Amino acid sequence: MDIGDLRRHYTQAELDVDRLAEDPFVQFERWFKEACEAELSEPNAMCLSTVSTEGQPSSRTVLLKSFDQQGFVFFTNYGSRKAREIGDNSKVSLLFPWLGLERQVIVSGSASKVSTSESLKYFLSRPRGSQIGAWVSQQSSVVTSRSLIEAKLEEMKRKFAGGEVPLPSFWGGYRVEPATIEFWQGRPNRLHDRFLYSRGDDGWGIERLAP
Repeated sequence: MDIGDLRRHYTQAELDVDRLAEDPFVQFERWFKEACEAELSEPNAMCLSTVSTEGQPSSRTVLLKSFDQQGFVFFTNYGSRKAREIGDNSKVSLLFPWLGLERQVIVSGSASKVSTSESLKYFLSRPRGSQIGAWVSQQSSVVTSRSLIEAKLEEMKRKFAGGEVPLPSFWGGYRVEPATIEFWQGRPNRLHDRFLYSRGDDGWGIERLAP
């Protein structure tokens, strides 16, 4: 199989500055709604990239759980690799790969923890199995077998059998406050439409980028 022959011609849509919202969050909401309406798999999935103290980037897919004018929110274990790296370097990147619509959204900014009350509100909305799962895994730590995870799950089920599952102290949310947001629309001949919103003292500026 020749991977070099794998290619797709992007012809679904175009993007022009006259059709962009002045506010990138309004533009994101438009595109996010369209991604949901197109029934893309996991439209709220986003690749989160962080950087270690040694300068080594790492990436993983997380799920967007809310967004507003303050930024984009996801939840995780505060002992995970991503959380440790955010603690050392708050600069992060998010990528929404809406390939079914030949689109990407790229966010660059800084991540910080949300309030405990915000984490609790979301935690209480999760299915009970997911709540218990948050207590089970010491995320990113080495584990010798799956059976240990399953044994821990049964232990937590017994522990919380009598009532509500409490919010773990080691679990919660991060909000990524963007400095830039890029909207990328695939076009024929790889001459894609790209527009970059940059935050300034007077609001958001918009620039077209070369493909």
